Amino acid sequence: MTHAAELRRARLARHERIRERLRGSAARPRLSVFRSLSHIHAQLIDDDSGRTLAAASSLELKAEKAQKTKKSELAARVGELIARRAKEKGLESVVFDRGGSLYHGRVKAFADGARKAGLKF
Repeated sequence: MTHAAELRRARLARHERIRERLRGSAARPRLSVFRSLSHIHAQLIDDDSGRTLAAASSLELKAEKAQKTKKSELAARVGELIARRAKEKGLESVVFDRGGSLYHGRVKAFADGARKAGLKF
């Protein structure tokens, strides 16, 4: 097995362990984060009804990417964006699902940006 495949398998195993314990509701949805090599995506998910309440992505902030913004700074901006969208829906508290990614770098910057914008988790 290649090194990249081992890393992916380890991330998916962590993700499954995390998802066994986390569950979002309408009052406190799950804030799911997906980090690819280039971008970061986030969704607020109500697991009871299986609906996505709000979403944000670094693809929406594409103009800033052209200005050579660091990926961690872009992740923080996405965190602020999803927090603003959550506030518009009347949500203040969420359950954070890091998607099996380790809590450092862009995932940490995303979480800090969301907290800075007033989201509690």
